[in-house]
Amino acid sequence: MTIKYLQQLKNNPIAYSKNNKELQFKIEGIPESEIQQLELVWNNGDVFPKVLKELLFLAGNFCYVCDYGPNNNQQEMQEWVREHMKDNNRSINRPFFAFDVYGGDTFLFIYLDEGDNPTVFEAKPYSDDNNWIDTLAPQTIQSIINIGINRVKIGQNPY
Repeated sequence: MTIKYLQQLKNNPIAYSKNNKELQFKIEGIPESEIQQLELVWNNGDVFPKVLKELLFLAGNFCYVCDYGPNNNQQEMQEWVREHMKDNNRSINRPFFAFDVYGGDTFLFIYLDEGDNPTVFEAKPYSDDNNWIDTLAPQTIQSIINIGINRVKIGQNPY
């Protein structure tokens, strides 16, 4: 797969612990066949935005700048996110894909119908607020990944 948006992630596949240089965190991708299966399930067979496909290809199993939560794979993460939404009678009526979960009650996602490098949104399904989804514009997956990598390079937490 040609990498257009996540070149910095491709060029920095390993993050080292600030305190222990022997401890490393290496990205681990998933095969294109698995990405295609995810497209079938979560985007009605339509292709994902290019930036999302790159993220999954490079780091769909493990990414040191994204948190995939307690899930074993991307399929489980999508089910987990939707279950948390269902628990609080929340739904999103457009195709979307969560790519980062944190705190057990918040996740970052993109709408799958907004081009190759769409804006990122943050959802808090357990919030009492009716405005439980916020845009993080102008943030994109590309910018969030790049910011995280730059933080890791200077010894900070990527989040």
